[in-house]
Amino acid sequence: MNLIKDAWIPVFRAKSGRGVIAPWQIAEQEDPVMELAAPRPDFQGAMFQFLIGLLQTGFAPEDLDAWLEYWNKPPDAVLLRTRLETLASAFEFDKPNGPAFMQDYALPDGEKKGVASLLIEAPGGKTVKDNLDHFVKRDTVRHVCKSCAAMALFTLQTNAPSGGVGHRVGLRGGGPLTTLVLPPEQMLLWQTLWLNVLDSEDMPEYRQDRVAGVFPWMGATRTSEKNGAETTPENVHLLQTYWGMPRRIRLDFPSELVIGDCDLCDAQNVELVEEYRTRNYGVNYVGEWVHPLTPYRFDPKKEKPPLSLKGQQGGLGYRHWLALTLADDDNGDAAAKIVRRYSEQRAPELKIQRTARLWCFGFDMDNMKARCWYDHTFPLFNLAPKQRKKLLQWADELITVANDVSSILRKQVKAAWFRRPEDAKGDMNTVSQDFWQRSEPVFYELLDKLSQVPGEQELPPPELYSKWEKKLMSLSLDIFDAWVLEASNEDMDMKRVIAERDGLGRLIYGCKSMKKIIANALPEKEGTDGKIDVSLS
Repeated sequence: MNLIKDAWIPVFRAKSGRGVIAPWQIAEQEDPVMELAAPRPDFQGAMFQFLIGLLQTGFAPEDLDAWLEYWNKPPDAVLLRTRLETLASAFEFDKPNGPAFMQDYALPDGEKKGVASLLIEAPGGKTVKDNLDHFVKRDTVRHVCKSCAAMALFTLQTNAPSGGVGHRVGLRGGGPLTTLVLPPEQMLLWQTLWLNVLDSEDMPEYRQDRVAGVFPWMGATRTSEKNGAETTPENVHLLQTYWGMPRRIRLDFPSELVIGDCDLCDAQNVELVEEYRTRNYGVNYVGEWVHPLTPYRFDPKKEKPPLSLKGQQGGLGYRHWLALTLADDDNGDAAAKIVRRYSEQRAPELKIQRTARLWCFGFDMDNMKARCWYDHTFPLFNLAPKQRKKLLQWADELITVANDVSSILRKQVKAAWFRRPEDAKGDMNTVSQDFWQRSEPVFYELLDKLSQVPGEQELPPPELYSKWEKKLMSLSLDIFDAWVLEASNEDMDMKRVIAERDGLGRLIYGCKSMKKIIANALPEKEGTDGKIDVSLS
């Protein structure tokens, strides 16, 4: 199977519905491709990155004008096919020997594993040995079709978490977040992918004389058994950013074909993959690697390499909006390069709608253990430079006070539950998660209105800050009541509960961030203090 020439990518077309395509068919117009249809969400995110990487490598526009030309009118499918097939030799998949996609160039032997171990959440050897595979069971995936095997392999290599001694993490570190710019409304898959392709001024063009520098499986593996055997951007072509291969893996394709049904998708009576071989000490990526689709935290002193932002326990929400969409000068957070390119250069040119979308996804990893897969969609505004600067400041103030309120609420609920809260064990993040989810709609409503404020206006509209103040206070009281009064606690000491509830209001209005919000809110009416009554009635 060749991943450029053959049809293997599951999609939805506008007229005929579900089907499979070869990569170049994303440009077909008679029955255009609308969306990918991978069998798992992590495969879906990986396949977007696969196709973006292909376009970046084999069909990158020269400059903004060339990019705009193909945005307005996708290329002829024959042209795209011709261009991508120049890469076809690097995308042979099921060759038993020699170069094969994302597989070690020459792996004579290695530890044999079942194909399920390509899945990031699959239980490891020790988990199975200790009989601890309670939630993700062993042997639920034993046979997969070649299409799913290719998707699983690419997903693992591009997200590779720590995997034991010498099993290297991905080029962006283990379990990175990926952020893709999406159109404001459903468009062809072509437009969605093209929004995330840089022009040649931002990313060096592919060079056939450096094929192994772009596709590491096309030459001898840069193994890392010894110190000093690291791979930096200076050692290889920068396009390897899209094709990093930290794991030494070789899929087994026996001479006697195994035919049956795939355990991951609905493919029936197809050739199956059951095993692969692997060894440690593959490519060790270090240094100034910056993936264009991932947000990073940069060291202001420039003493440490960039650190990709990762999935975190508790999921994604509006508290992450600033770091994922706009630069944050205080802690060095920077949105992905493709997001900055859209906001600063492409959005003013496209003139589609004022608001696009940002799709953020990734695993929440605890070393080798996948705790959860998260994805979330954020608004992405088309802003003038002055507007962007103001919105960054105002959004930061709204999010900062929400962070403080969340912490205070969690502390007060715990204090109401227990006589000695400092000694109580357990995870209180569910209280905070309730707060973030229920305050999110109002935050985005206010954010949309703030984004419409002219850049020349120095102060935020006071009625918006007033609404945020009242929402945070009333929501905190509602959540406190739900988690304390409507639930069983240690002894239902009402005196303690009422004291902690009263303290909730005092602490919120006493914190520095809330005082800043109140200062910018609507003036208080004469004869009132402008605060919400927090007493029980």
